[in-house]
Amino acid sequence: MPLTFRKSFRILPGVRLNINKKSWSITTGGGKNGPRYTRSSTGRHTTSMDLPGPFGWRRTTRSRRTSGH
Repeated sequence: MPLTFRKSFRILPGVRLNINKKSWSITTGGGKNGPRYTRSSTGRHTTSMDLPGPFGWRRTTRSRRTSGH
């Protein structure tokens, strides 16, 4: 099993900075029964929410990076 590096810091109430080996991300929200929004340095945007029971919902999109042409 490979070892991984991941660290999460609470920088403000309801805001977390997540760092791993290749990127970083900011997560906001996720309060009581609310959605979480995550933006990654790689361009990934994720919205997720815990649902009652063992269920959850997640939608992930990747922003299109435009070249300088």
